[in-house]
Amino acid sequence: MPRVYVVGAGPGDPELVTVRALRLIESADVLVYDRLIPMELLKRAKPNAELIYVGKEPGRHVMEQGEINNLLLRKALEGKLVVRLHGGDPFVFGRGFEECSFLISNGVECEVVPGVTSAIAAPEQFLIPILLRGVSSSLAIVTGREDPGKGFREVDFRRLATSVGTIIILMGASEICRIALELIQGGLSEATPVAIVTRAYMENSRVLFTTLGE
Repeated sequence: MPRVYVVGAGPGDPELVTVRALRLIESADVLVYDRLIPMELLKRAKPNAELIYVGKEPGRHVMEQGEINNLLLRKALEGKLVVRLHGGDPFVFGRGFEECSFLISNGVECEVVPGVTSAIAAPEQFLIPILLRGVSSSLAIVTGREDPGKGFREVDFRRLATSVGTIIILMGASEICRIALELIQGGLSEATPVAIVTRAYMENSRVLFTTLGE
């Protein structure tokens, strides 16, 4: 039966991929990859591999998700070893599950290879523990930018504010002021420590240590 490998490429450092992921990249006949995949990883593909970029940026998609699904299906049915390469982990705010569901419903097997998610790697790059004995024993990972097409907001920052010890917000830069205000309204002190990490494990990675009120 044809199969597609849905693979996590980690947070941006080519050294932070699993051995399984690297072996698949080196073996792939077709490599379908996202934005922010390290170029060093793509160079590990075999010379005759077909590399197809399907990256998405805010307001600009090279391919819509339906087109990506059909591309994966078509290449798999051609009998090729297909690797779908996602940044981070394919099931953490990626479209990996949607791709697998589509493929399986069309008779193609799907194997997921987990990747190191930036939700964990970004704070650890700057020695920030996400769970720490005596400080925080619970964790929430949420998106800061929800799909407006849903028609409602699923993440309630006011309720989340005092529900867990550590809150990790991905893709929240454009909503940072609103999120901070709602967390304060939900009961968090303005003095609550905050770390803002950008471009973790990439060139020019930065961290800003501040407080919720600032």
